[in-house]
Amino acid sequence: MATAFAEIEPVETEKTVADTAIPQAVSGGKPAEAAAPAVPGKAMAAAAKFARGMMAPVLGIFAFLALWAILAPQVDTSLGALPGPLEVAEQGVALYDEWQASNEAKAEFYAAQDARIAAGTQAIAFNYAGPPTFLDQVFTSLKTVALGFILATLFAVPIGLAAGLSPMFNAAINPLVQIMKPVSPLAWLPIVTMVVSATITSADPMLAKSFVISAIVVMLCSLWPTLINTAVGTASIDKDLLNVGRVLKLGWFAKLTKLVLPSSLPYIFTGMRLSLGVGWMVLIAAEMLAQNPGLGKFVWDEFQNGSSQSLARIMFAVIVIGLIGFLLDRIMMGVEKFASRNRLA
Repeated sequence: MATAFAEIEPVETEKTVADTAIPQAVSGGKPAEAAAPAVPGKAMAAAAKFARGMMAPVLGIFAFLALWAILAPQVDTSLGALPGPLEVAEQGVALYDEWQASNEAKAEFYAAQDARIAAGTQAIAFNYAGPPTFLDQVFTSLKTVALGFILATLFAVPIGLAAGLSPMFNAAINPLVQIMKPVSPLAWLPIVTMVVSATITSADPMLAKSFVISAIVVMLCSLWPTLINTAVGTASIDKDLLNVGRVLKLGWFAKLTKLVLPSSLPYIFTGMRLSLGVGWMVLIAAEMLAQNPGLGKFVWDEFQNGSSQSLARIMFAVIVIGLIGFLLDRIMMGVEKFASRNRLA
């Protein structure tokens, strides 16, 4: 069988993806027996190894912060000097304080409203209409990328499996994949906006139009790594394994669940990790243009605001975006290891 998506360079699997950015402590030697007591010397050796592994990343971060603090005051912008690490950290604390104050104001609003309803001076309950805080927008972005990622996975995995099992189907969709894969989210956004606006006509929809638009744009831009990796992994299954399935006269569902999926699972999860990273990057641009409450809109609003704290707040948002992307990748890696452990068990 010809390799799926022959014109597309295969995406690295979990065995080839370099993952040395964050060193991890590895316990050496053979696993101890259940009855054997813990040896303090081994624990101290593992702790020392972990400390040595963390030394280089910590030094690199401190060197970057020192260089940032030295060079930032020398860069003048229309809003003043470029903020240093301390100014950015101060704005992070200020954003957290704003979130706490907003929660207190919301609690007071609902408490006063409940009191008025109980006293009979108000008949209808209203929702709190305060502006979203930075943390609220972080949660909105996470919900948006989660919906887009789930839609992309549900769409990409079945098509990738079909392309890996059928060379004819693979050849049929390969040109479409090559054309659609490099399309920018900025090009998808007007099309998605018009389609969603024409589809969702309710005055009070269950999901806001801007939220749906951002999620669909994330889906359209992030599904390709999962689709390609699934097709490559499915096409790479050992042919002897498939022949065994034919000898056993397995049905298509049994063949899919017992042979195809377990063998291609590492490829699928690698594609999902890449898709989640792409989706998180695409989300910011989609939120900026769709004006969906989220980190992208927060950055755009601060840019339009032009206050003396805006630049520091934007830089803090950039750091948060990077940290969230890193954590999402670690979470997907943990899910991948858990699924692979069950597969091998």
